[in-house]
Amino acid sequence: MDLRYPIGRFSHPGPVTAAEVEGWIAEMAALPDEMRRVVSPLTQAQLDTRYRPGGWTLRQVVHHVPDSHLNSYIRFKWALTEEEPAIKTYFEERWALLEDYRLVPVEASLDFLAALHLKLTTLLRSLDPDQLSRTLLHPELGRVRLDWYVGFYAWHGRHHLAHITTTVERHGW
Repeated sequence: MDLRYPIGRFSHPGPVTAAEVEGWIAEMAALPDEMRRVVSPLTQAQLDTRYRPGGWTLRQVVHHVPDSHLNSYIRFKWALTEEEPAIKTYFEERWALLEDYRLVPVEASLDFLAALHLKLTTLLRSLDPDQLSRTLLHPELGRVRLDWYVGFYAWHGRHHLAHITTTVERHGW
């Protein structure tokens, strides 16, 4: 298994269907509870375990997901209110080294993820096909349609949840 990409990289060839978008939104809605279920039993020492050599700790992963999805939420809003906005990326590796990732209890990020995903999935479920076909310009990905972006962020949540679950399984916790 590739510890960096335990569920593989996101790939979606061809047009996105309404059923796929609906399924991806359901995955996003379920993520906060799934993450809380897996993370809550972990000890502080377990949270400080790296999911792979040279990778983040589980604590950093938990804090990263809502930070990343907050950026995603803002990007969706820009694309819905501006004409093909050029979005900004951020240095997620550097964010993971900031003190809040070390000092703030993971429960705060789990709560934040739950609130954020309530807002995000409510917004996404309200979009019609024309809105889902809107685009944004990503500096690394190029022109991205919002329907595809829903899939990418559903994958992103599963990807990081798998970092945690595979680490738990490997260590027998």
